[in-house]
Amino acid sequence: MLWNAVLLALRAVRRNALRSLLTVLGIVIGVAAVIIVVTLGGGATLQVTQQIETLGTNMLILRSGQRLGPGMSSTAPQFTQDDAAAIGRDIGGVAAVAPSSTQAVTAIFNNKNWSTAATGIDNAYFTVRNWPLASGRQFTPSELRAGKAVCVVGATVARELFGNGDPLGAMLRLEKLACEVIGVLGAKGQSTMGTDQDDLVLVPLHTFQRRIAGNLDVKVIQLSVAEGASTEKVTREIERLMRERRHLSGNEENNFNVMDMKEITSMLTGTTQVMTALLGAVGAVSLLVGGIGIMNIMLVSVTERTREIGVRLAIGALARDVLLQFLVEAVVLSSLGGVLGIVVALGGSIALSRMMHIPFVFNGGIIVVAFLFSAAVGVVFGFVPARKAARLNPIEALRYE
Repeated sequence: MLWNAVLLALRAVRRNALRSLLTVLGIVIGVAAVIIVVTLGGGATLQVTQQIETLGTNMLILRSGQRLGPGMSSTAPQFTQDDAAAIGRDIGGVAAVAPSSTQAVTAIFNNKNWSTAATGIDNAYFTVRNWPLASGRQFTPSELRAGKAVCVVGATVARELFGNGDPLGAMLRLEKLACEVIGVLGAKGQSTMGTDQDDLVLVPLHTFQRRIAGNLDVKVIQLSVAEGASTEKVTREIERLMRERRHLSGNEENNFNVMDMKEITSMLTGTTQVMTALLGAVGAVSLLVGGIGIMNIMLVSVTERTREIGVRLAIGALARDVLLQFLVEAVVLSSLGGVLGIVVALGGSIALSRMMHIPFVFNGGIIVVAFLFSAAVGVVFGFVPARKAARLNPIEALRYE
């Protein structure tokens, strides 16, 4: 009986192919919108997570006077190398500590120049940032102690100043400092904030302090937490130690802040997921609009086929048979829209992922849910027309012109 109802429904769809296509268009748009939004949202979330992971694993960032608030000032004292050494010496669970300072400079090679950032570091920076070299070597202990004029360039600087040439061994000028290029960093691409992570030149911290900055300040201390250690506990220990070293009394606010990259990851991915859910809900409204369209066209179909319904009832068809026929027809229409919507969504998601340069994440769950929801729309909005057809009086139906 059910199979016959399906065959009758398919015959009715074929008989009015254009009208059926226009009827399910709302379902197609709704299903496609929901799947595309959720797929792109999943890709954006994955991209945010991957980009933050490129900053370093289990990383904490200690800054001075960066977050303004009650009792804080942007003129808060900077850190020193002794602060970084104290963290590595006195706090358990810390795998590596990397003090650094950054300043905008113009890098010059031959007749080319490029505005970039010079960053003073020690070799712990490569460990904390999980940043291997594409070629060359790190700084030697003697170069770090003596503040030698050597540097490691990022992929962007290497491309802009040296083109396809090999930067290793070349003399690069940073303002008044001429340094030898001893290494090239592996490419990391853009950060979550849209900045180019590869647009930098690394020099020994002592070299930066003496030859570029002209002071002994350390603006940022980055550190990686050992596997298995609690970042929350390490953060509390750092805050306690820094308050002691900065001689802050109990009622004074911290004039520094510790950022946990896990918290930033959670915040950004949470924001992306909320936006995806909101946009997905907006797309789901199209399914309701499509359901109303199905109800409308099914009511028209009942009116057009009144004599057909009367004949079926007169020759022995039960009311539930007529109800089933029109209900199945509504479900077939909505399911057809669901299938077309899935095809459109997959093609659109792949195309938009490439255009937006985000990963394509196939989500089978949302495809199944969207299809089932589209079929449910057919049941809900097809019931009223089907019940109207089933309740027709056979005699009155046969008289209908």
